[in-house]
Amino acid sequence: MALAKKLGFWDIFCLASGAMISSGLFVLPGQAFQYAGPAVVLSYAIAALLVVPAMLSKAELATAMPRSGGSYFFIERSMGSLAGTLAGLANWLSLALKSAFAMVGIGAFAQLIWPGVDMASPSGQWVIKGVAVFFCLVFTVLNLMSVKAAGRAQVVMVVGLLAALGIFIIWGVPNIRQHPNFDHVLHKGFGNVFATAGLVFISFGGLTKIAGVAEEVHRPGQNIPRAMFTSFGVVSLLYIAAVLVVVGTVPEARLGRAPYGDLTPLSTSAGVFLGRGGAILLAAAAILAFVTTGNGGILSASRNPMAMSRDGLLPAALARLSRFGTPHLSILLTSAFMIVVICLLNLGDLVKVASTMMLMLYLLENLAVVIMRGSGIQNYRPLYRSPLYPWLQLAGIVLYAILICQLIAQLGVVPLITVSAFLVAGVLWYAFYSRPNARRESALLHIVKRIASFDRKRSGLEEELRQIAVERDEIVHDRFDHLVQDCPILDLQGPTSAEKMFAQAAEVLSERLGIDPADLREKFHAREEESSTVIQPGLAIPHILVEGHHRFDILLVRCGGGIIFHPDQPYVKTCFILIGSPDERNYHLRALMTIAGIVQEKGFLDRWLEAESVEQLRNLILLSGRRREKGTSA
Repeated sequence: MALAKKLGFWDIFCLASGAMISSGLFVLPGQAFQYAGPAVVLSYAIAALLVVPAMLSKAELATAMPRSGGSYFFIERSMGSLAGTLAGLANWLSLALKSAFAMVGIGAFAQLIWPGVDMASPSGQWVIKGVAVFFCLVFTVLNLMSVKAAGRAQVVMVVGLLAALGIFIIWGVPNIRQHPNFDHVLHKGFGNVFATAGLVFISFGGLTKIAGVAEEVHRPGQNIPRAMFTSFGVVSLLYIAAVLVVVGTVPEARLGRAPYGDLTPLSTSAGVFLGRGGAILLAAAAILAFVTTGNGGILSASRNPMAMSRDGLLPAALARLSRFGTPHLSILLTSAFMIVVICLLNLGDLVKVASTMMLMLYLLENLAVVIMRGSGIQNYRPLYRSPLYPWLQLAGIVLYAILICQLIAQLGVVPLITVSAFLVAGVLWYAFYSRPNARRESALLHIVKRIASFDRKRSGLEEELRQIAVERDEIVHDRFDHLVQDCPILDLQGPTSAEKMFAQAAEVLSERLGIDPADLREKFHAREEESSTVIQPGLAIPHILVEGHHRFDILLVRCGGGIIFHPDQPYVKTCFILIGSPDERNYHLRALMTIAGIVQEKGFLDRWLEAESVEQLRNLILLSGRRREKGTSA
């Protein structure tokens, strides 16, 4: 059952922006400064640029397949159940770790409550973790009870965050001086700057949440790309400007102090030029950001096990709903995992593992676009298409692979074991549980069969993508659609003559109409002698009248080699044959207008000739973006 489409542009803009403005800005700059030095500003700028291939690919996939599960759904449908299992678990792990990172961010601000505690000491670290676990439990209860933040409340919170950051930047930029930090910007080397870009990549993970709720977005073809690009642009500028202010106002010894750098860098910076009031303002904004990210993160992360459970890749129990209407087992599993990683992993390990998982997902999403487009599946109909295909996707794959290798090389023992254990466990889970339950045909298998020239029947993926497009575009089929759903289709190889084509059409239609084939052939020839039914190069709409009442039928014809209507005209490769009784003259005219709208869609005739089966031809008509007649769906 499809979810209600209640989310508009501002809803998902605020969802993504609120998710991105969290620990990646309010906590991470101090740790990133330890690796890159003052050039951490450049690291954030590079990270923003590196997000672009994944963002454009994600926008295309989300408009083509707006379904809950987001990245998992895209990768599973394009590459199969093994990749889907690993991607689903990686997406869950990445979102859970990002949410755990937000909880740790809340804990980091505990020093404002207990200023006497040294947060860099072992006891101070456990204070941070204790606060993080407490809030994790609070948010878990809220999610289990199905407490939903109203869309307007989310907008208000994000506006508050943007306002606080705007004040910080506007007042902070004039206070940037020829700071000693800028005297040796690249002293740690550009290699460290690039590697740090991979570390802070997690800061842009909020974009993933748009894909996760794509099924609930109204007019996804417009709202998803617009919200995603706007949110990315606004937040990227805020990140770079805010980090520049921090580096330009906070002493190096304070910003890069051991073991993780300053855990409240924006509050520390605001305290320099705005005093204690500014520090409190930024601390309040940070806590607000962590609250929205942490609470929403549990909700978003818990949807992955639920979506995988519906596809049979995880136990069915994870999709069960409690009496409050929430997937309680999936939420509890996510929360328990977050508490474990908060307690076992330190801040640096948490960030590196989360960034590694996110980079793996972004790499696979770029590959998913290449596979979906290369498969030639006609029902893959994204409303937004990534530019510079496939070079942008291939560049993204290479860049993400380099960043993954760099991050893995920097991982300590505990995070390396975590990533390795995840991969091994994912493969084993697929082998013993997911594989026996997976019965869907992926786009990758579709490509293999086409290359090997296998006889392909209508695939379940094609039908699923057709149904997704119908729901996405809110198509309510009218009379013309119902005629097409039931009409015969002739797929001729050709070249052939119009006379032979009419003979074949007459044989097919005679059984449906109960009319002698010879009479039908005579009517077709007589109509063609009156005036040519070729209305434009390559397209003809032969139409005849038959006796009776309330009779109207359609026959579709494709001829790859072309049909010769007249020697001095281009060959016809597409025919819409219309047959109606005299009392259907008005509908006959409306049908002609409908056909004109269909064939004038950009790329229709090319897709018509490239279609690999009769059902793909039929779906091209049924998924047309034409305006449909109301009150004629019966």
